[in-house]
Amino acid sequence: MEGVMMRSRKNMVMCVRKPSKEIVTNIEKVNPLSERHKILGLPFLRGVFAMVESLYLGFKSIIFSANTALEVVTPEGEDPWRFSYKELAVVVAGVLGITAVFMLVPFLLATWLDITGIVFNIIEAAIRLTMFTLYLLAISMWSEFKRILMYHGAEHKAINAHEAGVAMDVKTVRGYSRLHPRCGTSFLFIVLVISIVLYSIVPNLDFYSKLLYRIVLIPVIAGVSYELLRLSGKHKNSLITRVLVAPGLLFQRLTTREPTDDMLEVSIKALTEVSKSTRI
Repeated sequence: MEGVMMRSRKNMVMCVRKPSKEIVTNIEKVNPLSERHKILGLPFLRGVFAMVESLYLGFKSIIFSANTALEVVTPEGEDPWRFSYKELAVVVAGVLGITAVFMLVPFLLATWLDITGIVFNIIEAAIRLTMFTLYLLAISMWSEFKRILMYHGAEHKAINAHEAGVAMDVKTVRGYSRLHPRCGTSFLFIVLVISIVLYSIVPNLDFYSKLLYRIVLIPVIAGVSYELLRLSGKHKNSLITRVLVAPGLLFQRLTTREPTDDMLEVSIKALTEVSKSTRI
């Protein structure tokens, strides 16, 4: 809410605009699981645990931004990022519920159509893609959510400007795209493509076995998709990469909006602070 979170390997920075127009900055040290346990940093494994960490840190950022934007006073000596396990349980349940809907409904509908083989996987993926598109359309039209999408656009503009090595001021940053190839939206589309490929390899089994495979393979799909997203960053100018990320960039036209100047100031502040804390 009313802010931008930027993260490096060692720090997470949250910048939030208060009703008074002041930008509040909070920096928290991050100790990635892959740093504490080297085996979790291995290719394909790291993607699964990176998703878990992102969920955890994202929720902490939501709590901090909501408290700051709504001017909830944190008692002296208390962690401003603090949240209760009850709150965490609600969010985890919500995430699992949404995941179940997007995973199970397309599978059940494709099963109801009584088709088999690769056609089943394609139809299932088409239903999932349609549901995903309608979901993005719905939230993009929700007026209360519009400012969050604008801050999302501000975040991407700041990152694109930073990667281009230009001056980090509002006028310069505004000229950069609000779309970014390594956004989570692009990741979700890669997940969709990988799921089609992996499910096509699975033998044509009975209903419950196919359903079990779709649950068991979720970490595998996440791990493979994460590695492809990393590769897209290293080879962003190749034709294959541009084709791979193009659908995700198209979807970002729904998940981002053009930001205002004060939003760009917040994103620039967050990126500057995370860069500074990384160098220290």
